[in-house]
Amino acid sequence: MPFVKKKFFVQEKQRAFLYLMRELGYTQKEAQRLIAKGRLFVDGNPLSKAGADIEGEIEFIYFEPISKGLQPTFVAKEFVVFDKPSGVLIHPQNRHTPYSLIDELKSQFGMDANIAHRIDQETSGLVLCARNKESEREIKMMFQERDMEKTYLAFVHGKFEKEMVVDAPLLRAEDESAIVRMVVKVHQDGKPSKTYFKPLEYYEELDVTLVACKPYTGRQHQIRVHLFHVKHPIVGDPIYGQDENDIIRFLDKELTESDRITLSGAPRLLLHANELTFDLYDQSYTITSRLDFKKIGCDIIKKSMLDVNKNIKSE
Repeated sequence: MPFVKKKFFVQEKQRAFLYLMRELGYTQKEAQRLIAKGRLFVDGNPLSKAGADIEGEIEFIYFEPISKGLQPTFVAKEFVVFDKPSGVLIHPQNRHTPYSLIDELKSQFGMDANIAHRIDQETSGLVLCARNKESEREIKMMFQERDMEKTYLAFVHGKFEKEMVVDAPLLRAEDESAIVRMVVKVHQDGKPSKTYFKPLEYYEELDVTLVACKPYTGRQHQIRVHLFHVKHPIVGDPIYGQDENDIIRFLDKELTESDRITLSGAPRLLLHANELTFDLYDQSYTITSRLDFKKIGCDIIKKSMLDVNKNIKSE
C-alpha cells in the first residue's frame, strides 16, 4: 500500500508544518497542503491547522512508493519515459489505490521525480516524467506551449477510408445528470479542438481499422470523441458509441466484462500513446513505444470475437 500511517515523536514543541519540513523534507507549501488534507494526526484526530503547535507522539500518513518492476523505455539525465500498461493509473485516486505509475517513478528515481502529463487509465503507452523539480517546470512549460508532438494508435470500428483533420469544439457538460461524469461532446460552445487521423491498415475479417492519431490540442477524451464524431468509435470504448443506460452501468462499475465485449468489441480501450517528439535542453528526441500495439490489439479483438460467439452459442 503506497500510503502508510507511521508514528513519530516530536521532542520539542514546534509548528506542525515546520516539523514536516525539517524531519521529512517537504516544502512549506507541500507540508501545509498535506496537513490541510488531514494527513497529520494528534491523539487520533486529524490536525486542522498547519500553524498549530505539536509535541509528543503524532501520526502521519504519507506516500511510500512501491515498485512492480516496470522498466522505463527511455532514460535521460533530466527525464524518463515509461510505457504504461493499460489499466494502470497515472496517480492514485485515493489513499487506498494499491499501485499507480507514480509509484514506479518515485521508487526508481526518487521523491523529486514527477509525471509531467496524463493519459487515461485504460490508454496504454508513453508517459513523459521529470526526474527533478527543475526539469518538471521545463517539461510542463513545453506542454503548455504545445511544443510536444504526440502520435497515438487506435483500432476503430469499420473501414476508415481516408486521412482527415477533425476540427470540432469539445464541451464537458456541467449539469447534474449521472451520465456527464465523464462524457465530453462536440458542441459549438466548446473549446477549440483539432485532431489529425490517418488510416494505416484495414482488417476486413475483423471490420476494424488501425488509425494513427495526432492531437493538435489537448482536450479531455479528444481522440475518442473526435473518432466517435466521424462514426468510427474506438474498439473497446465503453462510453462513446454506447447508449446512456450502458454508459451509466460502466460508470457505476455494473457492466460485466462479457457485456462490455459484446457492446464495444473488447474488454479495454484500444488506444495507445505510441510516439513522442520534442526538443528539450538543446536536443531533439523522438521516442517510440516498445510495445507491439498492432499485434496486441489484433489478438484482443480476435479473442473478443471468439468469446462473443461462444456466448451466443451457449444461449
